[in-house]
Amino acid sequence: MSGLTKGMHKEIRTTVTREMTAKHIGSGTAEVLSTPTMILLMEEAARKLAEEHLPEGKTTVGVAVNVKHVKAVPVGEEVVVRAEVMAVEGRRIMYWVEARWGGRLIGYGYHERAIIDVEEFTKKLEDEKKKK
Repeated sequence: MSGLTKGMHKEIRTTVTREMTAKHIGSGTAEVLSTPTMILLMEEAARKLAEEHLPEGKTTVGVAVNVKHVKAVPVGEEVVVRAEVMAVEGRRIMYWVEARWGGRLIGYGYHERAIIDVEEFTKKLEDEKKKK
């Protein structure tokens, strides 16, 4: 279903803005990269990696996240996030994800995504809405 194999990886880089801080999004009061934003960046790296290897009409959705956030990053600093394929089992893709600031580990863990057909997925959701 995909051309993804164990060991493939993707890195994305971003600069921490005030909108990405715990204080701004409401997950804390500190003006540092929030845990939810770090997770979003990890998911983004994994999604982008998958989409580079999926046929047209397919995408992925996140189904599991288990990460640790171990170091704070202030506004204005660059964060590098990496997603690496650990395994592909049918429609499931398992990733090891890490976030770093200046080479220092700030977060790490496991993320899983499922490959979906966009058209079929959308139709199923519409059918479920009608059942309500």
